[in-house]
Amino acid sequence: MNSNETDARFKSVLVIIPTYNEIENIERMIEVVSSLPEQPEILIVDDNSPDGTGSKVTEIKNENKKVHLIERSGKLGLGTAYIEGFKFALANGYDYIIEMDCDFSHDPKDISRLLKEIDNYDLVIGSRYIQGVNVVNWPLRRLILSMGASFYTRVVTGMPLKDATSGFKCFRKKVIESIDLDKIHSNGYSFQIEMHYKTWKKKFRIKEMPIIFTDRIDGRSKMGKDIVREAIFMVWKLRFPFLIKNK
Repeated sequence: MNSNETDARFKSVLVIIPTYNEIENIERMIEVVSSLPEQPEILIVDDNSPDGTGSKVTEIKNENKKVHLIERSGKLGLGTAYIEGFKFALANGYDYIIEMDCDFSHDPKDISRLLKEIDNYDLVIGSRYIQGVNVVNWPLRRLILSMGASFYTRVVTGMPLKDATSGFKCFRKKVIESIDLDKIHSNGYSFQIEMHYKTWKKKFRIKEMPIIFTDRIDGRSKMGKDIVREAIFMVWKLRFPFLIKNK
């Protein structure tokens, strides 16, 4: 493959990054992602961050035309942020759509590995548990919670994923097109589980790719008890959809 073919292959990649109070990370994250050889475009979905994250992105995107911004009215949740990002991606014709966090727990350089693997799959998931446990700086309680959630999800749904709650992944456009985004209302852990489950049920090709997950250094975690509680019940609703009223 010559260089022109490579450029054409990757010109329609969108990296979606939801943000809330990520002023310590956002500028460096955009700089690293923008410098990747695949030259992906970046969509920041900011939930009206009080620390000025949205304003900083506005400054950056005036200089960098590969950066886009959706500013929302308040803290509306991870799941709805990604849904807005997916709709933006489909409306603008991107072929490959990547989810990732802004806090560098996901190494942005692994985007290149995701894009290499997506050649042969429809969804590639950056997995913390596909080759042992590859998590750095997490407290034991958080690690047990995460691993337990994935095990619980496998048992209830039958979905054969080691890391069902991973938030670092690459979709082909056709996967997102096949899912009714207006019927997804979950957030946090359960949003990731729901997207994985719907992709698996539609028999798309899924690959778990090993990554090293490093807990955030700057900023604060957005994990809360409500997110965990939602995930506990969501897996049963996915497995037994008649439990969801009016669907």
